[in-house]
Amino acid sequence: MLKLALSIIARDLRLSMRHGSATTMVMGFFVMVVIMFPFAIGPEQNILERISVGVIWVAALLSCLLSLDRMFQTDYEDGSLDQFILSPVPLELVVMAKCIAHWLTTSLPLIVITPILGIMMNLPETGFLPLILTMLLGTPALSFIGGIGASVTVTLRRGGILLSLLILPLYIPVLIFGSLAVKAAIGGYPAMEHLMLLSGFSLFSAAIAPWAAAAAIRAGLE
Repeated sequence: MLKLALSIIARDLRLSMRHGSATTMVMGFFVMVVIMFPFAIGPEQNILERISVGVIWVAALLSCLLSLDRMFQTDYEDGSLDQFILSPVPLELVVMAKCIAHWLTTSLPLIVITPILGIMMNLPETGFLPLILTMLLGTPALSFIGGIGASVTVTLRRGGILLSLLILPLYIPVLIFGSLAVKAAIGGYPAMEHLMLLSGFSLFSAAIAPWAAAAAIRAGLE
């Protein structure tokens, strides 16, 4: 089963590298959203420092939404999704593998370029490592929760708006705990409680997302 999951992840990574427009679009959107705030607010360093963490996290959430509708849509259009259902491979395993591949191709590139945007937003030096850590712990939840929404809307035309309405409220805990952990670290306060809650939310979403998304796909294709 592990080899099958790895093969699905490798397949999605190859497709993403071959058609790199999705990853490029997500990274471009992430950068543009963040750099627009200094232009809109002005060069006041204190204001940028105060909003830097929240702006980066909100931009990451919105960027993640851009590619969610394609998580299962391509497989649905070319018939691969039907083959996954008919194959002896558990559909839950397929969903988990595709969520992991989505995180690798979407959230991981955002984490890599986050320090550069932190400099632009005048993020304090003590906040860089906590911000990267919170994004590493919290962004998996974005892909797994997003997988549930993508499975619900996979058979719908123009389901992107519905997907956003379904998923954005579920992203709020990640945004809250991620921002609070970084702000606590910057202020010199313990951030372990926020990090544990953030990790727990990611683990919980990883546990329920494959089952919920697989059930939604089966229901949608019946």
